[in-house]
Amino acid sequence: MIKEAFIDFFRRQSLKRHSSSNQTEILPISRIKSYAAIIDVEDPTYDTCKTAIINFFRRYEINGIIFFQDFRDIGNGDRLITSIQTTITKKDLNWYGRPSDYKLKVLAERDPDILICLLNDPSYPMEYLIRTSGARFKIGRKQLGGDVFDVVLRDPGDKTLSQLESFNAVKDFLLKIK
Repeated sequence: MIKEAFIDFFRRQSLKRHSSSNQTEILPISRIKSYAAIIDVEDPTYDTCKTAIINFFRRYEINGIIFFQDFRDIGNGDRLITSIQTTITKKDLNWYGRPSDYKLKVLAERDPDILICLLNDPSYPMEYLIRTSGARFKIGRKQLGGDVFDVVLRDPGDKTLSQLESFNAVKDFLLKIK
């Protein structure tokens, strides 16, 4: 109990100190020059979703990066199935869950116009990544405290969508913005 309160205190302080102060807004696809997306490798559609994201933005000549959440226990004989530079694993987190400076720098260097989080319920490390990103337009599936996302596309009623289904909804939304 005391340990969790201590960790929560450090998490709140870290977010308060490092959250981006950039003004965000809804951007039409014509004003987006770069993107970042966050997906979970434990979703069965992650590989198809990754391809769909890349193909969609390539069609509009928008460069970007995809970050992968991979908190599975990876044994000695197992290998990562995603890029080491853009995959956030348990080993990349400090004692209270903050992603490593290297991973944060990779995102900051890309300076995306739009950040899309396809996680249904972002964990603290992903929330940290989202809040500290200087992206001008943020889309998610579940609103975080302080209205971090400009647009939230929730799962309908009692159905939980896959990341691919959620990205298809994001695509449809982006194409409607003028």
